[in-house]
Amino acid sequence: MSEKQFFVFGAGYSGKAFARASRDGVTIRGTTRSPKKFAVLGQAGIAPLRFDGALTAEIGEALKTTTHLIVSVAPEEAGDPVLGAAREAIAAMPALEWIAYLSTVGVYGDHGGGWVDERAECRPVSKRSVMRVAAEQEWLKLGQEIGRPVAILRLSGIYGPGRNALVNLADGTARRLVKPGQVFNRIHCDDIAGALWHLAGKNSGGIFNVTDDEPAPPQDVVAYAAGLMGVEPPPEIAFETAQLSPMARSFYGENKRVSNAAIKAAGYGFAFPDYRSALDQMWADGSWREGEPRSPMKRAD
Repeated sequence: MSEKQFFVFGAGYSGKAFARASRDGVTIRGTTRSPKKFAVLGQAGIAPLRFDGALTAEIGEALKTTTHLIVSVAPEEAGDPVLGAAREAIAAMPALEWIAYLSTVGVYGDHGGGWVDERAECRPVSKRSVMRVAAEQEWLKLGQEIGRPVAILRLSGIYGPGRNALVNLADGTARRLVKPGQVFNRIHCDDIAGALWHLAGKNSGGIFNVTDDEPAPPQDVVAYAAGLMGVEPPPEIAFETAQLSPMARSFYGENKRVSNAAIKAAGYGFAFPDYRSALDQMWADGSWREGEPRSPMKRAD
């Protein structure tokens, strides 16, 4: 089959960004748990289907002509829900050329602020990251069994239109938490999309950190956004005294600098290599307000 047909299990924020960057004439189908989101998926260029953990006849039919499969569904305690429902159907896909699984840099756990690349030991701390490591292995195993390349994209903190520090400053929810030595990597949703299109174009398999060039303290991002808006940044809050949810606090228990050398070596050039270039553009063109308002970084895990 010469024309690519994509299927995205879990067409959320990153999946919609992927579809908006679509090449002309490419078919993209994608799933959501809620039919209420069908219209939003359609606006992004995705033919919507419902997936709530069961393989429907509609999904089964769509998979038969799919050449490129993207999985962006979080694992559960029982395992990966896509593999649980559709492993046999995926293994039997006649046109399948390539699989991508969107994972998280959370699989590395804590490395004391040191640099990690794809060869680093995975030391997952949180239960959700432990489940991610298991899901990665299951997808890689399936790829080996059926002789298809599997690309594992380990994503850092996801941001973009509607989901960034500018939005949080505007709605009054931005905070500058300070934990000495703490840094995070980030990734703009357009670079997730770009990396997917790049790897799909070559049917490239392997493990790739899809993350920016510059691990940075989170309070610096808020301060930079405030400078663009011409407003006073919120006061600094010591991490020890901050009121945080258990999940938010757990992110600060992992400190590492994540290298993106492998995806660059594969030929991908980042649209937004650091948070400043991304915030600059979103502020200049007004796109920072678009999309789905959330926290400044939606963690990939």
